[in-house]
Amino acid sequence: MLTKRRLLQAFAATFCASVAWAQEAPRSRSAPRAAAGSAAWPNKPVRLLVGFPAGASPDLAARAIAEPLSRLLGQPVVVENRPGASGNLAADQVAKAQDDHTIGALINGNLTIAKLLSPKTPFDPEKDFSPVSLIGTAPLVLAVSGDAVGATPEELLLWARNLGDAGKYGTPGVGTVGHLGMELLKTRTSIRAQHVPFTGNPQVIEAMLAGKIQLALLPPGLAKPHVKSGKLKAVGVTSPQRSPLFDELPTLREANVRGADLEIWTAIAAPASLPPTAVAKLNAALVEVVHSPEVRQRLLAAGWQADAGTPQSLAYRMRTDTQQLGGVILMRGIRSDA
Repeated sequence: MLTKRRLLQAFAATFCASVAWAQEAPRSRSAPRAAAGSAAWPNKPVRLLVGFPAGASPDLAARAIAEPLSRLLGQPVVVENRPGASGNLAADQVAKAQDDHTIGALINGNLTIAKLLSPKTPFDPEKDFSPVSLIGTAPLVLAVSGDAVGATPEELLLWARNLGDAGKYGTPGVGTVGHLGMELLKTRTSIRAQHVPFTGNPQVIEAMLAGKIQLALLPPGLAKPHVKSGKLKAVGVTSPQRSPLFDELPTLREANVRGADLEIWTAIAAPASLPPTAVAKLNAALVEVVHSPEVRQRLLAAGWQADAGTPQSLAYRMRTDTQQLGGVILMRGIRSDA
């Protein structure tokens, strides 16, 4: 794992610059060539564990790829929901699997900062997984109260800053990407709003509509209808470029907020013990599936931008996310009991 000193150094080094993963990572649609003998894998059904209930966005991403992946691999890919501990329960089962036929559809937190948030986490994201490929990414929307003063992103950010310590922002829990992203954003904008955790994003939106909180980072699919109706206002999205999930919204970069690029993502990872030839074969199949027009549309409908590449590019993203969000965790002293 990265040490506290190294994390703080990495975070400080990027304090004034944006971490633009999509531009910097060695991305490619081409998978590494599988070595001879990999055709023997898989020789039985593949279990695809998801750490959230059926219908949750990571579950929808997993189900979008399962059937076409089954056809390419020549074995059934069976989605199994193992909800609990923000996805860490399923992640732990993947990390400890010994059958070479168990993989996981895991999210940012499981594959990056889980151990930094809680020493109780029973797996090490850096050591216990073989990264395979991203499935999809999505930005977050910086949303503010519908009665916020201003129309442009710059005016809305000024309104949020002027709230001072009296302002409140909501998240679906301590240590979530929405929480860490807001704390990162505060360091870039001089916003001082205080954190109020809820049990999920729907509850965050309810609190915003009731006037109990004033800000939140929300998934585009949840924010969009309320922004369209005028009940909430949107400052911008946290991705480096505008998103097809909410393409009329500007980026925070366009409002001169630098160094706060952030995306949520889901990816396929396998146990570290899975042979490299099997990882290569799985990656090749995933890249073909995710970039097919049918699956791209299914992912978009589920709130994801299709995004697949090499195991190396996923490993790179895991490292950069750990540096960026790990720096926030250490600077703000954030801990989770999950």
